[in-house]
Amino acid sequence: MNTTIKRLAELLDAQGLLASTNNLADSPAAKTPVSGCDCDSRVVEPGHLFVCKGAAFKPAFLTSALEAGAVGYLCDEAHAAELANCAPHIPALVATDLRTAMAVVSAEAWGHPDARTHIAGITGTKGKTTVAYFVRAILDGDEPLSHAATLGTLETYDGVEQGPSRNTTPEAPDLWRHLANAVNSGLDMVMEVSSQGLKYQRVEGLSYDVAAFLNIGVDHVSPLEHPTFEDYLASKLLIFKSARTAVINAQMDPAHAQVIRNAANACDKVVTFGMASSEGSGQPDTTPDVWASNVIAERHGISFELHTPQWSALARIGLTGLFNVENAVAAAAIAQQLGASREQILSGLKRCRVPGRMDVVASKDGQLTAIVDYAHNGMAVQKVLSDVRLAHPDDYLVAVFGATGGKGAERRFEMPPAAAPYADHLVFTEDDPGPEPVERICEQMVEATPDSTSCEVVLDRTQAVRRAMELARNAGRPAVVCVLGKGHEARQLRANGPAAMVPDGELVRSLL
Repeated sequence: MNTTIKRLAELLDAQGLLASTNNLADSPAAKTPVSGCDCDSRVVEPGHLFVCKGAAFKPAFLTSALEAGAVGYLCDEAHAAELANCAPHIPALVATDLRTAMAVVSAEAWGHPDARTHIAGITGTKGKTTVAYFVRAILDGDEPLSHAATLGTLETYDGVEQGPSRNTTPEAPDLWRHLANAVNSGLDMVMEVSSQGLKYQRVEGLSYDVAAFLNIGVDHVSPLEHPTFEDYLASKLLIFKSARTAVINAQMDPAHAQVIRNAANACDKVVTFGMASSEGSGQPDTTPDVWASNVIAERHGISFELHTPQWSALARIGLTGLFNVENAVAAAAIAQQLGASREQILSGLKRCRVPGRMDVVASKDGQLTAIVDYAHNGMAVQKVLSDVRLAHPDDYLVAVFGATGGKGAERRFEMPPAAAPYADHLVFTEDDPGPEPVERICEQMVEATPDSTSCEVVLDRTQAVRRAMELARNAGRPAVVCVLGKGHEARQLRANGPAAMVPDGELVRSLL
């Protein structure tokens, strides 16, 4: 379904977003069909509108887009005169608010594909990626990549394009292209929705069948992201603006009441999820709609009783970490609202694996287990290692991790004492040292380690993992190696720029 440049101008004008136009009035170009919208000149196809955006934008990008077949462009007022000189005969739309205008024209140019598929949007400070993979596994059934597309931190898959993601939530032209590809491929969409994506209108105008709010913390409250917690929360709450059903953590703290109130005002239906009471088996006081009880940590997974308004059943996940039970329950609540059956939910939860998120691999004889996880702050390290220790109470446990340079300096002092109660030995190494000497970061981590805890420094991450595996093999009893921080990532950020590295998951598999 094609639109026209004139129609795009009318939409912007109706919303007060059109400052002016060039080469449009009484021009045959006004009726030129527009079949898509892009903000990256490298992906422009004939018939598309090109968006001139970004602090690093250059007029040469517009020239490249026009050479690729773009039929017009959208820009802000600051660049209008320069670009008119660059492309004097090309139809142009000049926006008063480029970000919002970009979202409006992208949805129209790509034909509003959100109306022709099911979309689940997932936001939260933590757990988005794992919940998205659980939902995708449930929807895919026994045929991977058969029913669900995904947009998220780790991967983009839309039925046409597949590869590592550049942003958790892509810019609006890319987002709507991926949605159009998913519709044309007969896929539903499961997507992570970041606070940045919400705040900066990347998902403006998008309609969700289900919008899930997992939790909220303070990880992204900083001068570089959200200046205050209130700004962070307000951005997250925007996910409910055009959602039919809200799925919300019933035990979320802080801001639970505000999240519930906002969802109830915006959505047709609110579904809650949660965990059993602290006693372990009783129904939680808050009585969520979907909840878990009788959680049992096993060596290579977790079993629990899953309760929904329609049924209860024994469920199992192949991930460790008790916090992943909450993620699984959230996914079950989302998938059920998308029409998944009991059998689909139980099968998908059991089958799901998430790269770099409590990714478990064991030796053939079962004596050595390696666990790779993205945990990169004190709270996350404590959660991961306490759960691993619960599942492996008598095993020799080695943890390998580092701390980033140039930001989050408190983490290098938080993580060692958080890990110490659970690990037999700590190996400190590099984790995106950036502008700081990795030697100094590791030295500070050693200083933060309790005197009673054994530790050492191996600066090269690959060698650090090798050292941990060697110690585990020679422990004289079953052992666990936890490699934390980088997760799925394939590059190390150093002072002289990014350097390629073997992802932790691939490395431990090669060493087992």
